[in-house]
Amino acid sequence: MPETAKPLMSYPKYWAECFGGAPFLPTSRAEMDALGWDSCDIIIVTGDAYVDHPSFGMAVMGRLLESHGFRVGIIDQPDWTSAEPFKVLGKPNLYFGVTAGNMDSLINRYTADLKVRNDDAYTPGGVGGKRPNRSVIVYSQRCKEAWKDVPVVIGGIEASLRRIAQYDYWSNEVRRSVLIDSTADILLYGNAERAIVEVSHRLAGGEDIKSLTRVRGTTVILPGVPAGFTELDSSRIDWPGRIDAIPSPYEYIPEQACSSDGDQAEDETSQAVSEEVVRIVPMPLRRQESNLDKDRTCIRLPSFEKVSKDPVLYAHASRVLHQEANPHNARTLVQKHGKREIWVNPPPIPLETDEMDSVFDLPYQRVPHPKYAEHKIPAFDMIKTSVNIMRGCFGGCTFCSITEHEGRIIQSRSEGSILREIENIRDKVPGFTGTISDLGGPTANMYTLNCKDRETQASCRKLSCVYPTICKNLNTDHSPTTQLYRKARKIEGIHTIAIASGLRYDLAVEDPEYVKELVTHHVGGYLKIAPEHSEEGTLSKMMKPGMGAYDAFEKMFYKFSAEAGKKQYLIPYFIAAHPGCEDDDMLKLAQWLKKHDFQVDQVQTFYPSPMSLATAMYHSDRNPLKPLSYKSGKLFTPKDLKQRRIQKAFLRYHDPENWTVLRDALTDMGRSDLIGQGARALVPANDVATRNPKAKQARGDKRTQALPAKKPGGQRSSKGGGKAGNRSRRNKR
Repeated sequence: MPETAKPLMSYPKYWAECFGGAPFLPTSRAEMDALGWDSCDIIIVTGDAYVDHPSFGMAVMGRLLESHGFRVGIIDQPDWTSAEPFKVLGKPNLYFGVTAGNMDSLINRYTADLKVRNDDAYTPGGVGGKRPNRSVIVYSQRCKEAWKDVPVVIGGIEASLRRIAQYDYWSNEVRRSVLIDSTADILLYGNAERAIVEVSHRLAGGEDIKSLTRVRGTTVILPGVPAGFTELDSSRIDWPGRIDAIPSPYEYIPEQACSSDGDQAEDETSQAVSEEVVRIVPMPLRRQESNLDKDRTCIRLPSFEKVSKDPVLYAHASRVLHQEANPHNARTLVQKHGKREIWVNPPPIPLETDEMDSVFDLPYQRVPHPKYAEHKIPAFDMIKTSVNIMRGCFGGCTFCSITEHEGRIIQSRSEGSILREIENIRDKVPGFTGTISDLGGPTANMYTLNCKDRETQASCRKLSCVYPTICKNLNTDHSPTTQLYRKARKIEGIHTIAIASGLRYDLAVEDPEYVKELVTHHVGGYLKIAPEHSEEGTLSKMMKPGMGAYDAFEKMFYKFSAEAGKKQYLIPYFIAAHPGCEDDDMLKLAQWLKKHDFQVDQVQTFYPSPMSLATAMYHSDRNPLKPLSYKSGKLFTPKDLKQRRIQKAFLRYHDPENWTVLRDALTDMGRSDLIGQGARALVPANDVATRNPKAKQARGDKRTQALPAKKPGGQRSSKGGGKAGNRSRRNKR
């Protein structure tokens, strides 16, 4: 049966509600004095500039806690070179809440080729370098330096994706859970409204933070498995048969304690909790697992020490973690780090529609804090007239971190709440011109789409509802979205509503009426979609549909565009150097682009973000979408910088700067027939002179305008090569 949770807004308000709400959450002692506050109950430290808008995490959490009666202060983008800036609001009564911001600090700072970015969209003036690398770790440690006895709660996407041992692309190693490195007391992962409200009220009620060990959506450090739990070896969840030749990977064995003949030496800490209180399920016992109480069962993942040295075990741990992602059937995960246990409680129960509404209806000012004066914050400018209508994604794309953070169950706002927000934008946003830049979220068209049966949803462990085909239990009726579009267009003062979020076109083709509505009224010349690749071998590693779905949508798109009397174009996204992608796959994608007259201006190179399945592929050279063993075949993964650049060059086969690289690559691949002139040739035999750009314009070739970056609050962080996304030119249509 589906799990339930205490209603988000049902807690008795904290006594400090008598102070009322703040126009902006205070960022200085002067602002606190103006509000009559002698102290803050909770101080949020963030790597982003403070924008009081529901697309910014610090504002959502701050306003939510304020609605529960707490006094909340903000320390935004502090100087991290000392602890002094972390004392500016005084000592918080309850805790520090630490987040890197809406983006992972390393993805924000570095490109997929590990080049330093010069800008930061979440900083006034777009200036780069205003936050440290690994912001959660640095900020948390500074908070502890400032007030060593104050609890530190970490959250946001950077912490969320590092809750267990994770491969770190920037250091090319597996790192410990960020909870250990940060010295924080508790980690909140995913959309953390339920967890932060529960933690805050329990701390306010006098509980010690060390006692909060069973809060959903949290990760904590324990000395051992609590009494009364049944411990289930992860190999019994997924491993295809026992592998006797390999020592047990599930206990920490100090290297000096290992005998030369492979006999296992037992870590002294493994007996920290006696067998009388912790039941360990022996091998093999698959059938009995279904009879265990999931609320008193934990799954032991291979230890940090093991996964850091064994890529196959790392891929196995990643696979098990993703199988335990459904909040209605997930079990607790435990992973040993030295003598400590990282205890990952089951994911939070998704918010119901009325709870989503209550979060988005909070009294946001919808503008940056006045202290920034005229300094523009690019991320705010990008989303100030956009509206999030839902959360989550059931697509399960292996390279994307949205599912790992927000979950697979779609959480939708009510129609009324969305329409009220549009009216608020109209009335509150300075200089509003009547255009809503987006109605969407992680995708444009998953609003209200969920499993047809709640019990079926509660028992499902599928990684995707749409791969390899759309699940028969998935509701694909887009009519609520269609009706929402129609009502939004009728609001007085609104003349244009664009849809800028990426469209899941394999879902859209299931509802032609929706596609017609979208194409007729909400496409401003260009619509971005993401086939990601053309070749089945690579697409299967991405868990993306084949090009048949793209072809079906393309026909529908141009048919309805013609009927509407509009000349419109599709802008496809593609990824180079994804795990499992051979050079020959990129060659075939380049040929597909040439055949369809696409010339891609900005390209995407695979970016291994923490915790994603594609990152597990990248690190392990194995495919965790299938059961794993040491006999599993290795997966080809482009890792060498030269190889990644060659694959990237295939996406821009038309660029003269890539012709030398591609000629060498094609020669090495035995495809010299594609060098030269003629319709089949991919690149010319020599670096011929290119046409004058002005001549291109005179001939009427069209280039798209830059597309906006991913909406704050989520990150398709496995795609890199440019923050803005693809731009492309289509010569013939």
